Amino acid sequence: MSTPLRGTRRPNDTSPATIVLDDISKQIIEQLQADGRRPYATIGKAVGLSEAAVRQRVQRLLEAGVMQIVAVTDPLTLGFSRQAMISIKCEGDLETVADELSAIDEIDYVVLTAGSVDIMCEVVCEGDGHLLEILGKIRAIPSVRTTETFVYLKLRKQTYSWGTR
Repeated sequence: MSTPLRGTRRPNDTSPATIVLDDISKQIIEQLQADGRRPYATIGKAVGLSEAAVRQRVQRLLEAGVMQIVAVTDPLTLGFSRQAMISIKCEGDLETVADELSAIDEIDYVVLTAGSVDIMCEVVCEGDGHLLEILGKIRAIPSVRTTETFVYLKLRKQTYSWGTR
C-alpha cells in the first residue's frame, strides 16, 4: 500500500514541503470536490476503502493543510453583482499592504506578484458604487501608488481541482 501523504523539500528550501498524494487520496479529494457533504461510506465504496479508512485519510489531508472543506457561494445569487480584479503598484513593504488589503471584508483574494504590478486582489461588491467605495479604501493605504481595475463581465470558468489529475 502506498503512502497517502508524503512531503518533499529541497535542501535549504524554506518554502512549505510539497505534499505528494497517492491515487486514492486524489480520488477522495475529487469525491469531496463533487460534493463536500458526501458520506465517508459512499466515498469508501467509490475508492475501495472502508468508511474508517476514508475518515482517517480526510483527517490527515485536513491536518496537513492539503485541503479545506468549505461552502462556496455564488455571489450573483446573494446580491453581489459586481466582481473585479484590482492590480496595485506599491512602494515600501508589500507584506504590510497585503495585510491591510486582507483586512477589507470585500476583498476575497490577495496575492503578491512579480511583473508590472506588486499585488493583485479580487473584490466582490454589490454594485459599481460599492466598488468605488472599496477602491477608495485601497487607495487610502499610504503605500499604494496606483491601481487598475478589471471588472468581470462574465465568469466562464472557476475550478478548485488542483493537484488531483
